[in-house]
Amino acid sequence: MKIITTPASEDWKELTTRPRMDQKELANLVHSIFEAVERDQDQALISYARQFDGLILEDLTVSRQEIEAAHAIVPDELKKAIATARANIEKFHQTQQLDESTTETSTGVQCWQKMLPIEKVGLYIPGGTASLFSTVLLLGIPAVLAECPEIVLCTPPDELGEINPAILYAADLLGIHQIYKVGGAQAIAAMAIGTPTVPAVHKIFGPGNQYVDMGKTMAQQMGVAVDMPAGPSEVLIVTDKTSNPVFVAADLLAQAEHGSDSQVFLVGNDRGILEEILREVSYQLEHLPRHTIATQSLANSLAVHFDSIEECFAFSNTYAPQHLIVASEYADEYIKYIKNAGAVYLGNYTAQSAADYLSGSNSILPTAGFTHTYSGLGLSSFQRSVTFQRIDKNGLQNLGKTAEILAAAEGLQGHKNAVSVRLKNLQK
Repeated sequence: MKIITTPASEDWKELTTRPRMDQKELANLVHSIFEAVERDQDQALISYARQFDGLILEDLTVSRQEIEAAHAIVPDELKKAIATARANIEKFHQTQQLDESTTETSTGVQCWQKMLPIEKVGLYIPGGTASLFSTVLLLGIPAVLAECPEIVLCTPPDELGEINPAILYAADLLGIHQIYKVGGAQAIAAMAIGTPTVPAVHKIFGPGNQYVDMGKTMAQQMGVAVDMPAGPSEVLIVTDKTSNPVFVAADLLAQAEHGSDSQVFLVGNDRGILEEILREVSYQLEHLPRHTIATQSLANSLAVHFDSIEECFAFSNTYAPQHLIVASEYADEYIKYIKNAGAVYLGNYTAQSAADYLSGSNSILPTAGFTHTYSGLGLSSFQRSVTFQRIDKNGLQNLGKTAEILAAAEGLQGHKNAVSVRLKNLQK
């Protein structure tokens, strides 16, 4: 990473560009995958497992025996950690339940809304270079709390054709039993289209690489809802003279090790601190097991020095990061500057990775600048809001004439008549 000093605002857009594959080429490839899944169904999924991963899969479904075996394999210490994470995530998401209250907008007119679960949801759990069983909790807990009747989970198997035992254990703990050995864009296609083995769903959730993200875009075009654009992971860290270089370097590398197409930004108003952080990054990188992946990610990344903290946050708001770490003793004072971010981590001791796993809030967040318009995952992501209304005789008499005037002004005689016939009935 190199330091760029006080870049002009007109250059910020170019500086904050994410590393992306050729979008036309990517779309064509993923479209061909969707076509193959629609045409060849399960056979396409089996063929892609052979083509991409060298796997010979006889069955795409995870058996009950495999799930029970996972319970025996997962260490007790990890089971206890998963239980703690589950409790915190449940506690936070339970607070998002909306009360069903009725409002009387006029005499005799009542309106209310009811939150109903999405009936069929698909959860995508990334695999690849790391099996993210924490994503099972972050997606599965709100889906279960929302009482979605059917929950389908797809995740890529390892080189032996097996699913990480912790993923199976976490899913079973939540009562999710429809688990399939399918990864990549083909998993998104299967859940969008449906095959004899993998059921079609109404909405697809979960982060992934650029192939998965493009798959979700195509699923939307087919009329299947998705949670958000959630591609390669990213973080921006704002620093000042009170930042701890060791902590910040660790946070940068924690994000960089996600994948070679991840991106990390370091921004600060103290150049000396920035230089210290970059030296610490180089030191810690040498001791990181996922050194190669993190190195590739850092090649996509940048450090930027500004004279003022206000400029640091203006730059951050332009980038609109998935994760925003405010590594400062004055973090609370800086909140007023934050406009665009998926999740914000305040202070020197709020390690993003701890928050990712078990603080309680959800770290399934929009990427690629979509925090300008999208929110992170929550309980409502798995629900639909349905409004109800009731108008009694007094209510219709109070509002009927006004409704007739409004309908006539729009030239919709049928609308007016639907009110008029009722008013005439009441006059009789």
